[in-house]
Amino acid sequence: MFTLTISDKAVAVTNAAEDEARELFMSEDFKEDLKTLETDGAPLWDGFATLGLRPATDLEVTEFEEADVDEEGEEEAEDDDGPLIMFLVDVTDPDDFNDD
Repeated sequence: MFTLTISDKAVAVTNAAEDEARELFMSEDFKEDLKTLETDGAPLWDGFATLGLRPATDLEVTEFEEADVDEEGEEEAEDDDGPLIMFLVDVTDPDDFNDD
């Protein structure tokens, strides 16, 4: 497992292999998501801070493995073929709160 860091702060973890994790986290689409998603009322990423990739710590792996329960408390489907990404910080999408 690998962890995305922003200015050396752990932000997200994935169960992808290193090459795939790098491809996912460094993709332009994911970077745009990081600029849109917020934590504590501010974007996760300002577009300038350093993005990094490192092996996940034991604690991050444990958090990831214990997080296979959705909001209703039901186990997530195990048949998804792609890698999973879990944010390690509280994340909100401001678009979810628009009245449009």
